[in-house]
Amino acid sequence: MHFVIFICLSILLVFTLFWALRKFVLKGKWEYVIFFLLAYFPIYTVYLSVTYLSTESVVLVKSLQFLKDLIVIIAVLIFILYQKNIFDYPFKLVLVDKLFLGLMLLGTFFLFAPVGEGDFLSKLFYFKGMIIPSLIYFLGRNTIFNDEEVGLFFKIIFIISLAGFGVNLIEVALDTHLQSFTGYAVFNNVINNIEPSGNFGLSWTFETQAVTKRLASFFSDPLELASSVLMGFAAGLIWFLTSKKEDSFPYILVMICTMASLFFSSSRAAFGAFFIMIFFIALIFKLHKLILFGLGLVLTFVVFVIFFASEDFYFFVIDTLTFQNASSVGHVLEWITALESMIENPFGVGLAMSGNSGSVTDEVRVGGENQFLIYGVQLGFLGMFLYILLLGYSITRSIRVFRLTDNVMSARLAFTGAAVKTGLLLPLFTANAEMYLYISWVSWWVIGYTMNEYSKIKYGKA
Repeated sequence: MHFVIFICLSILLVFTLFWALRKFVLKGKWEYVIFFLLAYFPIYTVYLSVTYLSTESVVLVKSLQFLKDLIVIIAVLIFILYQKNIFDYPFKLVLVDKLFLGLMLLGTFFLFAPVGEGDFLSKLFYFKGMIIPSLIYFLGRNTIFNDEEVGLFFKIIFIISLAGFGVNLIEVALDTHLQSFTGYAVFNNVINNIEPSGNFGLSWTFETQAVTKRLASFFSDPLELASSVLMGFAAGLIWFLTSKKEDSFPYILVMICTMASLFFSSSRAAFGAFFIMIFFIALIFKLHKLILFGLGLVLTFVVFVIFFASEDFYFFVIDTLTFQNASSVGHVLEWITALESMIENPFGVGLAMSGNSGSVTDEVRVGGENQFLIYGVQLGFLGMFLYILLLGYSITRSIRVFRLTDNVMSARLAFTGAAVKTGLLLPLFTANAEMYLYISWVSWWVIGYTMNEYSKIKYGKA
């Protein structure tokens, strides 16, 4: 079965890559990089797993890992080549641009500074994980799409959401994780040096404390699925709100499927993030019916837990809320360790010293289950505050674009960017969430595109 999955995914990716590169080279449409990334990111880990299981080639897998970075770099180079005079390019920096630039400059300093126990190669790989999202933001910042192209962007997100739910249903029917067929455990063992764990032979992430399955669909793990559905729900909601009633069924379906996938993932942080996103959207955009909808969901969940849930699930929820279960306690211990490091080293301990990135070894790792503290440990309080400000102004400026722009498609993107970044705030407290390629990198592209529109509003042109 894994070979069939490998062949199908290979055909999809080769076709998408050829289509994108053809647009790059023949028409200079470097902006189309986002369409390839949309196709590649959700299936990234599954594809790497079946590739290794089918070919047993470490070199091929490593090449496919670098492909996502290479295609972004090619897009940036083509952007430069297609400018008649790059030195005359009108750079109108907004605050979000400056904060992103400041964070990258700080990361560059720590890359070369003799700080920390990580070797230069580890620092370089970690820095790559920081700089590529900034390049994606830069590409979004300089992208000008017509309505049809923006529509294609949203259609792909809707297809991913529906397909993810479809795979969830197959997993439920077979009572098995998709990753059990794709060689996830072997891939993790050989490529990432992570031994299989848990009762299902994958990792502890794929199960709850009650030893029930947490499903991931074709995403890397249940946590990434849980975070990624925020994108599909936000996109479906804004299209539902801005479309005629007779055309709204597809968007209702997308929202229902994303909520169902959220339940299948059994992620506590993502559940909280989902409700935070709903209330944020409702309050900011004055959608009073959505507030009632959110309150109804919360009440339904409470009633279910108290009167209908199994005893194991009941105590799982109680222990989570009181920080008494093993996972919650683990988060708190990681936070304390990171905070102690920041107090002792307020200017940072260097790159590749915190988080769950492959370049961070267990021997030197300090903390790692809070994106804010991960930056705080490595880049100091300055790095953490830059990141917090970057998120904050990305959200507030996107809200402003949503309210002021006359372009419906730009407003839909601004809405999606603001909602997703707000929804991710809670997962960022409990995970190295910037590693979730689909939701993190794509949302940074959306923010970049939105800041392009913000620049037009502020300066009167791009």
